[in-house]
Amino acid sequence: MFRILLVLLALFALPSQAAELQPFSASYTADFDRAPVSGAAVRNLKALDNGRWELSFEASMPLASLREVSTFRVENGTVLPMTYRFERRVVAKSKQVEHDFDWTEGQVRGSDRGEAVRLALSRGMQDKGTYQLALQADVAAGEQGMSYQVIDGDEIEVYDFRVLGEERVETRMGSINAIKVERVRDPAQSSRKTVLWFAKDWDYLVVRLQQVEKDGKEYQIMLKDGTVNGRTVEGIKD
Repeated sequence: MFRILLVLLALFALPSQAAELQPFSASYTADFDRAPVSGAAVRNLKALDNGRWELSFEASMPLASLREVSTFRVENGTVLPMTYRFERRVVAKSKQVEHDFDWTEGQVRGSDRGEAVRLALSRGMQDKGTYQLALQADVAAGEQGMSYQVIDGDEIEVYDFRVLGEERVETRMGSINAIKVERVRDPAQSSRKTVLWFAKDWDYLVVRLQQVEKDGKEYQIMLKDGTVNGRTVEGIKD
């Protein structure tokens, strides 16, 4: 059940050409095969000093917790990750990842579960936090197909998405107009299915995420409440 919170972390997604950032705070509930899950997740974007931003994600369940923090700046419309920190604890097991981005030297240095990481860095690459914002911004810009180079642990991965259309999502705040987006995977390599819904009237905040695993088990995350640039998220007033 904790896996769905990892899915939320990995798939909430400022493209290399960034739109104007809007601070937000959102909390989510989750269910596993239509049964309530005792878990919660919170995601925040806030401005720091000197033109820096921080994107954070925290999730908790009994015997498990997860925290991810990315700091970045926007330079000439391009998002430049600065630091990335990830920590997950499940019972007695833990995982830690640290990445530091040196744009002058063109290097990413850090560690993944205690092993040293050093990768070549080029403009447009994102970490697993800033890439999440990229998907929101590209959907808002009307893109139909999106692809991102993401530094994932000690590797550089490519994540692909495509827009499926518009759809209304029923939430605790009422109906929300959303854009439906699907993760594109090679069926020969993975049978997983991931679908996300982005709120059109709320700066394309993610309001719903659905994941179907290889064994057919289904997970779902739904927006519980949130604010975008100080405005409380509300449903459509007909």
